[in-house]
Parts: sequence; C-alpha cells; structure tokens
Amino acid sequence: MSIARQGISFLLVGACLVAADWAVFVMLTALGVGPPEANVAGRIAGALLGFWANGRITFGADRSSKLGRRHFAKFAASWLVVTLLSTYFVTIVADYLGLKMAWLAKPIVEGVLAMLTFFISRHWVYR
Repeated sequence: MSIARQGISFLLVGACLVAADWAVFVMLTALGVGPPEANVAGRIAGALLGFWANGRITFGADRSSKLGRRHFAKFAASWLVVTLLSTYFVTIVADYLGLKMAWLAKPIVEGVLAMLTFFISRHWVYR
C-alpha cells in the first residue's frame, strides 16, 4: 500500500481518535480532573480504538498475519512515549496559559505528534 493511501487513512482514523481523546480530556478537566490525568485518560480512550483501527484499516493490507502480542507490545511502547510527550505539552499550556487554552492546544499537540506516530506505526509497530 502506498504511503499516500496510508497517510490519508491514518489521518481519517486519527481524526476520529483525536476527537474522542479531546472530548474525554475536556469533559474530565471541566469536572475538575487535573490536565495530566485527563490527558492520559483521553489518550487511553483513543488508544483502545486506535490499535485495532490502524492495524486493520491503515496498515492491515500490508500484513498477512493477524494483530498479535508483538504488535501490541510495540504499540504500547510507542503509545507510552507519545503520551508522555503529549501530557507534558498539554500540562505546560494549562499551567502557563490556562485550561481553555489547553483545550484549544490539545488537538494541535496531538496533530503534531501524529506525524511522528505515523512513521513509528508504519515502520515499526505494524511490521
């Protein structure tokens, strides 16, 4: 499958995942949960669907085998690193610019990190 088709698929799946992640983040922080905890909860919500959707839809045509423990272990490792980066940046924005700016910044942070995640997923996680 071409990188262009995978990129488009990754963007479409990712847009859904970012929307779910962002909604959980906003809801929890509006209820008084701290930005770091709410960010991790939002990213977990996105990750639950993201592993399967990207493994089957975005990168699935290139693999003849099923998604397995090895794929999930790689996914979890990359997810942890990207979640630490996301949480750091969103928390910095919340601390210095306020919660409403963090709500606006989160999709941007996730979009930038998605570029990194695409290449990690394409060349390592789903291989």
